[in-house]
Amino acid sequence: MDHIWRNKYGAGYRRLPRPVVVRAYDYGDGYREIWHAHEQAQLLYATNGVLRVLTTEGSWLLPPTHAMWVAPGVDHELHAVGKVALRSGYFEPEVVPWVHSQCSLIEVNGLLHELLLGMLDEPLEYAPDGRSALIVPLLLRCLEQATQVRKSVLPLPQDRRLRQLCEQLMGAPHDDSSLDGWSDRIGVSARTLARLFRDETGMTFGQWRQHMRIAEAIYRLAQQEPVKQVAATLGYSSAAAFITMFRKVMGTTPQKYLKA
Repeated sequence: MDHIWRNKYGAGYRRLPRPVVVRAYDYGDGYREIWHAHEQAQLLYATNGVLRVLTTEGSWLLPPTHAMWVAPGVDHELHAVGKVALRSGYFEPEVVPWVHSQCSLIEVNGLLHELLLGMLDEPLEYAPDGRSALIVPLLLRCLEQATQVRKSVLPLPQDRRLRQLCEQLMGAPHDDSSLDGWSDRIGVSARTLARLFRDETGMTFGQWRQHMRIAEAIYRLAQQEPVKQVAATLGYSSAAAFITMFRKVMGTTPQKYLKA
């Protein structure tokens, strides 16, 4: 992969062999690709498994129904949840002018899926009149018109104290401690914590924790954990209570969400 990406501290700009290339990577459960940045725009699409992507903006959930744009120069880290089949597209910035400095998620329909996979069987420097060259114009059109997914990132704060709280809570999603309880643990008043949550994440503490639990639930459900077990892990008194919360936030039940 070295010839198409570099660490942000690397040497000068290196162009792709073609303006658009697609590569395949297969990761085992728990695989982690440490922080790095690309010179090109990158499209991350996991056809199997669930990918967690960390950026300075927050934590992104990437199930097989979605793909993620990582803008050029954006630091990011990848975590595989279960066995992940990643299909990664790299795009010179001039061919995707709609990809700016922010990351985003898009929905992947059947046509977009086939177009991305259709470029895998040819070399990176494919013939100018070959199959991949013919696919690229339609692929770019589909990507530009793809539906963006709202509320797709779990924001992570920059304040050191609040970051500590969030990281501990992500490690123990069942924890139902109030802000008063967290205040005692990290030595910051509950009032200050509440203000920091609003200022740095745009959410209340309760909203952030619910969003985090939804993301954790999807990770676990994607690994075939029973709904009852997921509910208990997240601190819900019953599977029914968990399903009610999931439906309220996601608009559907966990089973229907995964089936879709």
